[in-house]
Amino acid sequence: MTDKSKLQVKTVEELKKQPEEYQVACAKLVVSHAINELYGARAFDEPAVALAPHPYAKWLTCRVAMEEYGHHVRFFELGREMGIADDKMIPEKTSKRPLSIFDFPLKTWEEFVAIKLLADLAEILQVEDLLHCTFHPLRNLARMTMPEERFHAQFGLDFGAELVKTPEGKKTLQQAVNKVFPTMLAFFGGAKSKNNEIFRNWGIKLRTNEEMRADYINRAREAAGKIGLTLPDVATAAA
Repeated sequence: MTDKSKLQVKTVEELKKQPEEYQVACAKLVVSHAINELYGARAFDEPAVALAPHPYAKWLTCRVAMEEYGHHVRFFELGREMGIADDKMIPEKTSKRPLSIFDFPLKTWEEFVAIKLLADLAEILQVEDLLHCTFHPLRNLARMTMPEERFHAQFGLDFGAELVKTPEGKKTLQQAVNKVFPTMLAFFGGAKSKNNEIFRNWGIKLRTNEEMRADYINRAREAAGKIGLTLPDVATAAA
C-alpha cells in the first residue's frame, strides 16, 4: 500500500512502479501541457510576429514563440520517456481538445498583448501548482518553465504599458482585455473536478480549481490595474 503522505517519485523508472491511478494522473498532466503549449505557440505566438509593430517587438515575440515551442518539446520528451504515444501529444493526431482559450481568433497586436498579460498569468498559476509535485521530473520541468512564463506575462505588462501611453492605444487594449478575460475563467477547469481531486490526493497539484481561479482573478485584476486597465464585470461575478 502506497503511503501518499510520503510519496516522492524521483525518476520515470520509479513512476512505472507506482499505482496505476498515480501514473495515469501524471500522464494526463504531461499530455495536457504538451498539447496546449504547442497549440498556443501555433495559434498566438508565431502569428503575432507578423502583427508586432516594430523590430524590437518582433524580436521579443520571436523569443516568446521559441520558448513556447520549447515548452512543448520538453513535455513531449518527458511523455516519450513515460511511454506515452507521440500521437497523444500532437493536437491534430489526438481526440483530446486543447483549452478553449485557443479558439480566440487573434487578429490584432493589442489582442496578443492582452493574451500575454492574462493567459500567461494563468499559466504561471498552473506551473506554480507543480513546483512541489511528487513526481520530480514534472516538478523539474515546472521549475525550468517558470522563468519563461514570468517573462511572457511581463511581456504583456511591458507592451501594455507602451500601448496605454495614447488614448487610442489604451482604448484598443482595454477592448482586447474585455474580449480575452472572459475566456480565461474556464482555463482552470470545472468546480469539484474528479481529476483535480486525484491530483491533490497524490500531491501532484496543491489547490482546487476554484482556489486557483479565485487567485487568478485577483492577480489579473492587479496586473491590469498596473497599466490603468480594468477587468470586465465577469470578474466580479466569478469571484
